Amino acid sequence: MLKIGHRGAKGYVAENTLVSFAKAIELNVDAIELDVHLSSDGEVMVIHDKTINRTTEASGFVKDYSASELKKIGIPTLNDVLLDVNRRCTINIEIKEATAAQKVIQIVEKQVNEQNWNYNQFEVSSFIWESLEIISKLNSNIALGVLTEDSIEKALAFAIQIKAKSINPYFKLLNTKNVNLLHSNGFKIYAWTVNTPEDLIFVKSLNVDGIISDFPDRI
Repeated sequence: MLKIGHRGAKGYVAENTLVSFAKAIELNVDAIELDVHLSSDGEVMVIHDKTINRTTEASGFVKDYSASELKKIGIPTLNDVLLDVNRRCTINIEIKEATAAQKVIQIVEKQVNEQNWNYNQFEVSSFIWESLEIISKLNSNIALGVLTEDSIEKALAFAIQIKAKSINPYFKLLNTKNVNLLHSNGFKIYAWTVNTPEDLIFVKSLNVDGIISDFPDRI
């Protein structure tokens, strides 16, 4: 069962920061999950929200700031993170806006071709399924994860369509029956976001393939 740090080690350190990813690696994660938006100059930035209000002292939309301006207030680029992580764990890139899909493909391809990363060290996931469809058509080597918070059945149908690797559901959707259904169709299951001891016991009992947690050391 993979131990996946949610936005790094969000339960301990400010999310989606280089420090958070370093903390997750220190906690021996198998993978880190992070979120991406585009800056005004088209750089792939690692931040969850479409605005910078919640996680920085500044305010406004990510897309209205340049990459250099965002870096000055602590928001790293995806390239910064990959350089820092340096292949020490797998990276799950959650696309938060469809326009980022092609840029993410370019970065993954460059890391594989020039920086000794392997395709099996990446997964791209999203609730915006059209972005996964774009990636499936442009580079079938990139593993895809279908995120869902409402319907396992719809996610399964779409995952089959795009030949995804995993289905990544909100953990409260899961039960023995649908876990068996997803596994019988050949999909990995990475459940999110599981934090309390009780919830971890429950999700582990279902034999999922990975757990995404703010506290990855609890898994």
